[in-house]
Amino acid sequence: MTFSSFAPVRAADFTHTVIGAGVVGLAVAAELIKQSKNNKVLIIEKNESYGMETSSRNSEVVHAGLYYPPESLKTRMCIRGKQLIYEKKDYFPVKQCGKWIIAQNDEDMEYLHKLHDKAQGLEIPTEFLTSSQCAKIEPKVTARAGALHSPTTGITSAHGLMDFLCTQIQAGPGVGELVLGTKVVGLDHDRGKGHYEIRTISQEDDGGDEEEEFVISSNAVINCAGLYSAHVANMILPELMKTEMYYAKGNYFSYSGPSLGIGRLLYPTPSPNLQGLGTHLTIDLGGQVRFGPDVEWLDQASSVDSAPFDYSVNNGHLRDAAKAVTAYLPGVQLDQLHGSYSGIRPKLAGPGGGFQDFVVREETDAGFGGFVNMLGIESPGLTSSMALAEHTVEKYFSH
Repeated sequence: MTFSSFAPVRAADFTHTVIGAGVVGLAVAAELIKQSKNNKVLIIEKNESYGMETSSRNSEVVHAGLYYPPESLKTRMCIRGKQLIYEKKDYFPVKQCGKWIIAQNDEDMEYLHKLHDKAQGLEIPTEFLTSSQCAKIEPKVTARAGALHSPTTGITSAHGLMDFLCTQIQAGPGVGELVLGTKVVGLDHDRGKGHYEIRTISQEDDGGDEEEEFVISSNAVINCAGLYSAHVANMILPELMKTEMYYAKGNYFSYSGPSLGIGRLLYPTPSPNLQGLGTHLTIDLGGQVRFGPDVEWLDQASSVDSAPFDYSVNNGHLRDAAKAVTAYLPGVQLDQLHGSYSGIRPKLAGPGGGFQDFVVREETDAGFGGFVNMLGIESPGLTSSMALAEHTVEKYFSH
């Protein structure tokens, strides 16, 4: 596998081209390469390294699969993805620390009872803790009505997972090539030749401003472009099938106060319509505490090619974050929170739009067999990544 800026490719087709080298794109490529020695897979990434956007700007939580409709792709992929991550724990850092979803009133507890009932049907272990039990285990936590404990929730290293997937790409038996600093600017289907033509531009190797253009042919294309997935899809889809994407920025805040001694993740009861899971406490693999994300909708059209996303932390949200945190950790002070980083989630519905499932779809209705769109891959996308790859390859490329 080559980690470099793009170099000219001979006219011979790639069997598959994956657009986007985030965690899902890398997982899909690894699964395709594992499938057959005859698979020659190209992964195209516009950034200078893999996983620089949504894949590395999140909470790094291994989700249990609690929140979404039982038959949804999100639930199925999250549960299977969690299993695959824990199976591979010897290859990258993973810690099954568990989490509490905290209830402060009867309404919260009613929601948690529904969550618990759903979890039992999915065979996801959960258990209730009373307010007094919570106080005994985590004395700094306020859970007036109790909490729901999810013992199979954990944390991982997003970069560690992506590094592992790159080793899988190198392991074969198929052949993989990852090209960096290369942007897809056009996508066409040559029906006569039976393949896709992907137009790209990349910087010259000497680092100058001049760009090189290449056309790559591929039998199949998998769109894993994340924030830019609608933009890529709309390069080829007919007008009536074009996709619109919405963007929700999440700000994260670091903590600089006295040690909280917290040994698990803490989540408030989530907001209506699952616009977010609340400003929660996560711990990283080094034990550092951080809070977030909040939800900040961006006013940006789905054609995101013209302007890069702004990842600066909105410190104007600090006071609201502190208010959310002190509802379950009253000892935390506003001046102990500081802007840390932000991430952006690609969503298929805007504010108030309700639940939207992952979309993994071969565009056969548009006449594009072998072109698979993966859209709206937000949380729990990191957890689900290897399961999404397994599902996509088995469903569309196993013949």
